Formats: sequence, structure tokens, C-alpha cells
Amino acid sequence: MRETGRPPVVCVHGAGAGGWEWSLWARVLAARGFAVLAPDLRPAAGGLAATRFEHYAAQVVAWCGGAGEAPVLVGASLGGLLALAVAAAVRPSALVLVNPVPPRGIAPPPAAPHPAIVPWGRARSLASTQRALPDADAAACLYAFRRWRDESGAVLDAARGGIAVARPDCATLVIASERDTDVPLAHSRALAASLAADFEALPGASHVAPLLGRIAPDVAARVADWLAARVA
Repeated sequence: MRETGRPPVVCVHGAGAGGWEWSLWARVLAARGFAVLAPDLRPAAGGLAATRFEHYAAQVVAWCGGAGEAPVLVGASLGGLLALAVAAAVRPSALVLVNPVPPRGIAPPPAAPHPAIVPWGRARSLASTQRALPDADAAACLYAFRRWRDESGAVLDAARGGIAVARPDCATLVIASERDTDVPLAHSRALAASLAADFEALPGASHVAPLLGRIAPDVAARVADWLAARVA
């Protein structure tokens, strides 16, 4: 049973993934008295090729509305940007951003657009998953390999092109992996400074390590400690 006074936690996954990537965090946070909601982002009615950033953002707003009270909003990678983008509408009790895709003004936009559908699910392989998760054990790599999905190119283009966000009016923590080749540590550090957020760097960690790597349970426990200290 969740402890009295502890807000629910809504987790937003990254591109090409699903709510499954929060499974380790969900167990740790539940043991600390937090109710955790980690749904899958769904394509628009027209499929992934018709899916836009706004479709995903609307889903996150709906999840938070269904949580029953001002939730803690946690997002990783694309999910971090989605959490930050909807914070003004949702008014969460706290934000935790894990290797978040930076909003407008932090990083230069990429030169080349993505295809309409990025075939991360169809083209997945165990070898590529192991390369993406160098700090995860074999079981975690197999777990992720079986679950990667295709993604909307338009969503990725919008995110990388820069989404304008308002500074959140709540306690915020930015967690950044030192060896993240998708979202450089410097970008996350700059974002934390721009938000006046707390910042934690993870030495030697890859992009997905905070969620699926060997360090994931410890990172989740430190987030639980931070929430206990910062959220009434």
C-alpha cells in the first residue's frame, strides 16, 4: 500500500521503447511507497507515420489527469522532453528528467530528417541491443531486444528540432549519463542550469543505463530519496 502523502509517479518512456523500460524503477519506487504508472505511448489513429509530438504529449497529459492528484512526472530521453513540455499544463509535484532530449535553445538541430517510420523494431537485433546497453547484463539485453518498437520519424524530427517549453514551477532533477552518445552530458547539464534544477551525473553510464543497466535499481533508489526530501 502506498504511504499516505506520497504522490503517484507517472513515467514516460523513450522513443522506440515502452512502459516496460521502467520495470526496475517501478519495483524500487513501489517498495518505497509510491504508486507507479508507466503506460505505453500509442500511435495516432493513422499509424506511426501520422503520429506527431502533440499526439504523445496529449497522452501524457491524460495519464497525469487520471492519476488522481498532482503526480511526480518522470521521463527518459524523448519521454523527458514530453514530461517537460506538458509540465505547465499538468503542474506536477516534481519532475525527474533522465537523459532528456533537450528543448529549444539547448542544442543545435540535426541536419537530416528521419524517415516517416523509423524501423527500430523491425530492424532490431540482439547484437545492436548489446551495443546500446554496454552496461546491462545479458538478461536485460534480451528483455529489451524482444520489446523495441518502430517509432514516428515526425515525432523524432520535432523533438530534435527543438520544442519550446516553459520553466516548470516545481522541484526538478536532471540525471545525465557521462557516456551518453544520444544526449551529451553537456546538454543535460546546460538544461539543468537553465531550469535551476538539481543535477546528477552518472559516471561511465550509457544512455539507457539508468533504466536498464546494472546501476538502474540504485539510480531509482536515489530518486526515491530525492523525492522524499523535495516533495511534501
